[in-house]
Amino acid sequence: MTEFGEHVAAVWQTGAFGISLGQVVAAVFVLLAFLGLRRVFFRFVVASLRTVTKKTRTDVDDLLLAAVEKPLEFGFMVVGIYVAGQIIPTSAPVGEAFDKLIRSLIALTLFWVLFRAVDPLSSFMDRGIAMMGSSSMRDTMKSFFVKLAKFIVICLAIAAVFQEWGFNVAAVLGSLGLVGMAVALGAKDFIANLFAGLTIFLDRMFEKDNWIRTPDVEGMVEDIGFRATKIRRFDKALVTIPNGKLAGEALVNFSRMTNRRIYWTIGVEYRTTHDQLRGIIHDIGEYVNVSGDFELDPSKTETFVFVDAFGASSINVMLYCFTRTTEWKGWLACKERLAYTVKDIVESHGAAFAFPSTSLYVETLPFGKPEPFPLPGQTQPGRAPSS
Repeated sequence: MTEFGEHVAAVWQTGAFGISLGQVVAAVFVLLAFLGLRRVFFRFVVASLRTVTKKTRTDVDDLLLAAVEKPLEFGFMVVGIYVAGQIIPTSAPVGEAFDKLIRSLIALTLFWVLFRAVDPLSSFMDRGIAMMGSSSMRDTMKSFFVKLAKFIVICLAIAAVFQEWGFNVAAVLGSLGLVGMAVALGAKDFIANLFAGLTIFLDRMFEKDNWIRTPDVEGMVEDIGFRATKIRRFDKALVTIPNGKLAGEALVNFSRMTNRRIYWTIGVEYRTTHDQLRGIIHDIGEYVNVSGDFELDPSKTETFVFVDAFGASSINVMLYCFTRTTEWKGWLACKERLAYTVKDIVESHGAAFAFPSTSLYVETLPFGKPEPFPLPGQTQPGRAPSS
């Protein structure tokens, strides 16, 4: 047994690749210890910090603490890997590669913290973009700058990792000038869409949640990105259009309407008298003026109620007015109330609405006098009524 124990001890000390099993077990124990320490740290320290941040007036500290939790957990793993790696002896090339790996993980952890902190820190932009006008425009600009900041952080993180592994980032960027023509040709659409997106922001062509119509699509703007804009059609389908296409097309922004128009042609019968026509026009105009549904300021809109034309089957009265509301449901309700009122007014004056009709006048019949055909309850000439 003594000899067997010596063999076990020899294997334990020899291990594999020059690393003893004891060193491997110790490294694993250290890594597990850091994992346990991570749980203790978040259970007590982070929980205490979360209690403190909830008592403050601002929500920025709560959001920042929630943002850095995941990177902190990863940071404990990095420290554990580093300490465990110090226990295991390695050759110079392996040790150098291990050090580069640790520095790369540290860089990724730090930039991960910055990436997740962009959203909470974006609240400090609210005062700077308060002059942008509507709240939707401010939200759109804020979203754009947040995406830009995250993109910059990602680029810096990649550059930092490359730098750790010996890549000369400046030389790589400088060498891009040799293939600048190819890059320009390959990325011209992306660059064009990027500048078109900036044009959309600066010119305020539309904002998030605006109702717009282009020659190709009509719907609500859901998101404005670097390259493209997402529009949710009214059938709930999502359409993605490149910014360059949107910026170069005729675009109608219905959300910028100051008022919403009603333009009707009301056809009444030709037997309607002058007095009836005047009364109908007067009462319709009176309703538009007193109902409160319509904009009456002449500096903003015009309201017209006039006899417009003599149609093929009707005398046409033009009703042209604008509602105060631009919201679709409210506008439909205004139209409905107006339709009921117009119908009551026309009928109250003893007139009626016209409909397409044709009058046929027959001067002579080719086969002589027709045989009389009495209606029910009538009698034909020469016959007694039925009992």
